Amino acid sequence: MAEVNLSHTSFMLSHAKLLLPLLALSVGISLSFASPSDDPNKDLQPLLERQKELFAAAEKDDPNFDQDNFRIQLQQLSNDYDKVLRDHPEFAAGYAAYGILLGKIDMRKESAAMLLHANRLDKNMPVVKNQLGNYLAEEGKPLDAVNYFLGAIQLAPKEALYHYQLGTLLTEARDDFLQSGQWTREGLDKAMHEAFRQAMTLEPTNVAYAYRYGESFYDLEHPDWEQALEYWRGLELKLSTPIEKQTVRLHEANVLMKQGKLDDARKLIDSVTETVLEKQKQKLLEQFPKPAEK
Repeated sequence: MAEVNLSHTSFMLSHAKLLLPLLALSVGISLSFASPSDDPNKDLQPLLERQKELFAAAEKDDPNFDQDNFRIQLQQLSNDYDKVLRDHPEFAAGYAAYGILLGKIDMRKESAAMLLHANRLDKNMPVVKNQLGNYLAEEGKPLDAVNYFLGAIQLAPKEALYHYQLGTLLTEARDDFLQSGQWTREGLDKAMHEAFRQAMTLEPTNVAYAYRYGESFYDLEHPDWEQALEYWRGLELKLSTPIEKQTVRLHEANVLMKQGKLDDARKLIDSVTETVLEKQKQKLLEQFPKPAEK
């Protein structure tokens, strides 16, 4: 998976945190007064567009990025969200959008509070359930998080990201699920593997999803190595660049080693020539049996 350049994002968050006391006060404002306007969506749409532009500019690798202007615009955006919510205290989409904004600047608890309120007002917003799932997962509450992820999937079954995040949660919090007594290892493995398969199927051009599905074979208690090998071979044929193909080839070799087919595995490893893959290549070679000393 390609790494995103976060140089300005990190900077953006560090400066956005200067606003946390002011924004926290804004979040606490009573939302029960002021006369609502006719259409809350018309009030919200310009804020969403400004928010998108603001964060897009902050994430660019621009040495002339205006730090002070960003801070001022972010505070103004927060004030405008407050006004929309004062005018429309039952507007679930407004709470959802504001909650997502607060999450972007690391006001996680305030963000969750907004999202929970949005979910109470409207239980049919998959993005809200997904965000709440993320929050609970990060808080170390995977058993609560999974219900929100499943809720998001039920509402938007064709959204690949929701399936991917479910698979990730089931993998990373496996012990928590098993210790709860509510899941068996077989059921957990099946749900995890299927979640990654769904993500890959729904976005067939997303190499990261395809790659993660292949890796999910390693996470199974009883993997079908022949099926895994067939999958990796098929994926290699779909890729175009040498580094992508050779990365997958190392996975093919790894699976062959697990099947005990060491000669075939070594041939594949020897065919990997990309220098950036040298470390992964050496790790596999180190797993081969050492020659017996004479």
